[in-house]
Amino acid sequence: MKMLTIAAATLAVVGAQPALAKGCIRGAAGGGVAGHYVGKGHAVAGALAGCVAMHHQYAKLAKAKRAAARSGR
Repeated sequence: MKMLTIAAATLAVVGAQPALAKGCIRGAAGGGVAGHYVGKGHAVAGALAGCVAMHHQYAKLAKAKRAAARSGR
C-alpha cells in the first residue's frame, strides 16, 4: 500500500507539469532495468525514479532551448 501511495504521488507531480513523455519513458526503462538488477521489487521504484529524473532533465533542456530562441531574435 505504501508503494502505491508513493507511485500515485509521483504521478500526480509529474502529471501537473507539461508532458514530456520521451524523457519519462526513457528514464522509466533505464530505471526499471537498474532496479531489477538491484533486487526483488526494486524495478518499479527504479522506473518511477527514472521517470521523474529524466522528466526533469528534458524539462530543463526545453527551458534552455526556449531561452536561447528568445535571445536569438
